[in-house]
Amino acid sequence: MASSADVHVRICAQEIIKYDLEIKALIQDIRDCPGPQSALVELNAQVKEKLNKLRLRIQDLEQMAKEQDKESDRVAIQTETESQWKQMLSNQTGWRKANLACKLAIDNMEKDELLHGEENHNTRQRKATKENLVETSSNITESLMSISRMMSEQVKQSEDTIGTLATSSRTVQETNEEFKSMTGTIHLGRKLILKYNRRELTDKLLIFLALALFFATVLYILKKRLFPFI
Repeated sequence: MASSADVHVRICAQEIIKYDLEIKALIQDIRDCPGPQSALVELNAQVKEKLNKLRLRIQDLEQMAKEQDKESDRVAIQTETESQWKQMLSNQTGWRKANLACKLAIDNMEKDELLHGEENHNTRQRKATKENLVETSSNITESLMSISRMMSEQVKQSEDTIGTLATSSRTVQETNEEFKSMTGTIHLGRKLILKYNRRELTDKLLIFLALALFFATVLYILKKRLFPFI
């Protein structure tokens, strides 16, 4: 059975894919939008909403990567996160291009209307449309710059994380070497203790034999003095 963390990661990844597909569909709608300007504004509002949701879910996935116990899982999720950031940036670029394409289509429509005798009305509408599109383009540019700064920060955090992992790996390796050295010292100490234990046993045996010989000599002398004729 999958762990709760794995389930959350899968759900988050599925939601990211869903928002990505929805954003792509909205970008295509913007590219095909013939107008009016209110329709374009509504589509752009939907794209902004989806991008905000997508950004939050990618950040959640990035946080889940940091919380993984296994290094392999952490690296895999971090790689997926970076891929999603790049995909999001690609969607931002596609969004801007779609708006420019829509602007061109509206301009062409205004030119056609101008040819049919609605010059004054179409001139005002084109001016308003251009102003709105310039404002929209400016907003998109700001959003792209924000995404670029955020991507730069994410790359820096990834570099810091990799540096921390490398330091941890060196620490683990040094600790392993210290354990090996300590193991050798323990084995040597054990051999010395066994040697000293054997020597102690030998000394006790020699002392016992010396005492036995001493008492035997004392008894022999006492016997000779007390019972000289025996």
